[in-house]
Amino acid sequence: MRLGFLGLGTMGTPMALNLSHHFPLTVWNRSPSKYSPLLQPGSTAKPAANPLQLIHQSDLIFLMLFNEQAILSILTPDLIPHLRNKTLVNTSSVSVPFSQHLNTSITTAGGTFIEMPVSGSKIPAQQGRLVGMLAANNPSLADSIRPYIQPMTSAAIYCGPVGSGLKMKYAVNTFLITVTVGLAEAANLASAQGLDLDAFGQVLEAGPMASAYSKLKVDKILREDWSAQATIKDCYNSTQLITAAAEGTGAETLLTQLCGSLYKRAIESGFADEDMISVVKCLPKRGDEECCDKKGGFQG
Repeated sequence: MRLGFLGLGTMGTPMALNLSHHFPLTVWNRSPSKYSPLLQPGSTAKPAANPLQLIHQSDLIFLMLFNEQAILSILTPDLIPHLRNKTLVNTSSVSVPFSQHLNTSITTAGGTFIEMPVSGSKIPAQQGRLVGMLAANNPSLADSIRPYIQPMTSAAIYCGPVGSGLKMKYAVNTFLITVTVGLAEAANLASAQGLDLDAFGQVLEAGPMASAYSKLKVDKILREDWSAQATIKDCYNSTQLITAAAEGTGAETLLTQLCGSLYKRAIESGFADEDMISVVKCLPKRGDEECCDKKGGFQG
């Protein structure tokens, strides 16, 4: 089986790299500078000149792009017919109607569409421990790609027909986003009270709320390491997808909307490409007249 991977960003690069150690892989990214991590010993990855060439050289194609606009700029009406007898797996976070539109377009062209958004950020992606949320209108289609997603995932759960994988991700990300903002607010309160943040981290780690995630994010705050595992702009995009999905269902997303406003403030302050925990810099601090420290520091 020849594999292809479109989109080599924060998540796409480690996902593609893990695949390249097991299967023949063709890759494409809008910026060629992203190819270098994949061109190393042990990797089978070969760059394509363009998306069309990648499709022609692949049987199973993975897509990991930022949003719907980015996908539409690549999967143009002229390109879709070339997906005949190909399988496209979209791992990007998009709306359910857009995913269903992709499914219709690709199946009409004679191809196969599978949805597989993932739970996890950069480190789980590097470790091949993402959780895949599979969705296809026929469960056997989802089962057919399981051997090829194993290098990227620690688990892959079938969630239902197309749209169900994304709905599951919205639910999971609601928890993730609100926990992240809660952790940032807790660290900010500890600092504002004059407490030692290292001690705060130790108490949190020793208690029942400890997790690998909380330890990672507290460590980033302590080191003022804002390099992205998952970016602020990704989180804001998620809040918008969650809010839109909840409309008409009767479910309330009050916390997600509040978190979204805070992530929007962080983007406006220049933190869009920083890690999601950088939202801590947009919480008021002692003596601050502004909510965001635009110099990029976290000061108690």
